[in-house]
Amino acid sequence: MTMDLFDYAAARTGLDHGPAGGAGPGAAPRDRGRRAWQAGVAAERAVATCYDRRGADLLETRWRGKSGEIDLILRDGAEIVFCEVKAARTADEAIARLRPAQMRRIHRAASEYLAHVPEGQLALVRFDLAVVDGSGQPQIIENAFGHF
Repeated sequence: MTMDLFDYAAARTGLDHGPAGGAGPGAAPRDRGRRAWQAGVAAERAVATCYDRRGADLLETRWRGKSGEIDLILRDGAEIVFCEVKAARTADEAIARLRPAQMRRIHRAASEYLAHVPEGQLALVRFDLAVVDGSGQPQIIENAFGHF
């Protein structure tokens, strides 16, 4: 039996995939939320490892500003990279989960973050989308969504 990222997250927490799992009414949605959160953390780790192998330096994980959260912030040479991580059973499903409103929120949060770096709004930036499929394989799409 092969185990995908979502099964792995469930196994780590002892959660059951099936509707019979859980401890009574309302348990299934809580379990599903916990599995999704853990799958997201696992996906972010896989992506951070991929960037590390490329020589990028991880600056922040799950950075939160007034405008929202950015999954990963990295320095890749002279560029500051703002990376949104999406996990789904397939890479195409993960890509489809990035919505225009979320891109705008990430742009606003990135602008907020840049207030704390020496280069400020003049910094070279890149907005990447990293997708992780059900087998845990990360794929980084550089410059996936435009500059603000």
